[in-house]
Amino acid sequence: MEYRKLGNSGAVVSAYCLGTMTFGAESDEATAFQLMDDYVAAGGNFIDTANVYSAGVSEEIVGRWLKSRPGVLRDLVLTTKGRFPMGQGPNHLGLSRKNLREALDASLKRLGVDHIDLYQMHAWDALTPIEETLRFLDDAIGNGKIAYYGFSNFLGWQLTKAVWTAKAKGFAPPVTLQPQYNLLVRDIEHEIVPAALDADIGLMPWSPLGGGWLSGKYKRDQMPTGATRLGEDPKRGMEAFDKRNAQPITWAVIGAVEDIAKARGASMAQVALAWLSQQPAVTSVILGARTTDQLKDNLGAADLVLSAEEIATLSDVSKPEMSDYPYGAGGIGQRNRNIEGGR
Repeated sequence: MEYRKLGNSGAVVSAYCLGTMTFGAESDEATAFQLMDDYVAAGGNFIDTANVYSAGVSEEIVGRWLKSRPGVLRDLVLTTKGRFPMGQGPNHLGLSRKNLREALDASLKRLGVDHIDLYQMHAWDALTPIEETLRFLDDAIGNGKIAYYGFSNFLGWQLTKAVWTAKAKGFAPPVTLQPQYNLLVRDIEHEIVPAALDADIGLMPWSPLGGGWLSGKYKRDQMPTGATRLGEDPKRGMEAFDKRNAQPITWAVIGAVEDIAKARGASMAQVALAWLSQQPAVTSVILGARTTDQLKDNLGAADLVLSAEEIATLSDVSKPEMSDYPYGAGGIGQRNRNIEGGR
């Protein structure tokens, strides 16, 4: 397992993080315990959860696992999130000091710990001044409840505003951003990746396999069935079958991933994960395995380093469509200049 700095902090995390969104929903407690045991045995030290995962049950499962494995917490970097509703009241969500204080204390209790290594704001809150959120987080660092903080699902301007507000106010800086990012969803490269690089923020991509599409489990024009996420719900969220099936780029990307996987003797999932792990600003890729077999296969990506040619092949075929300006060739050309001058 490769280890990397946690963004601009001094903490060190494994290049693959174990996501726990499935715990208490798609993975029962016994399976979740085995997933965490297998992950740690493979050298992983980074576990990601959130208060809204299974309405708190995911955190509770992680907490019971930590309690049953004395000493393991010292070797882990533990992260959770707050922002989304944990009740019906108007103050039961958001990034206000009131909600975050209660959300953080509740997460600490469910996890059975006295501090969180990385506390992430699960999404932007347009109603709460960013200064209020950042002051709470700085205070939480000061009182020892969290070591670092980061964000999830922020846009580029939101990330940059938070970074520079923290700097202007003398608050501790954010260290991470957790965005959706994979070979089928690369829009963050327009603004979010540059913002993260500028601030030395580490990216923790979620949905690295595009909801299972990049593992090769779905076939063109064949409605999914069986015990898969889309088999159980073909209209599921952003990875809904009809929408992606109708896009030619989906199958061009899957075909390229499959070709490289066959040539390297690897699984398609491993190729897709390896590509993502090798992208700029990526600190740790979040694995969302539901079963121990899926996790074992995913962890195989840690031993796969793609060549520059393979990276280029996948990057070219998955390049998102865009207008010439400001994100296409015309805009890119104007954002750089030749050191020797001229156009």
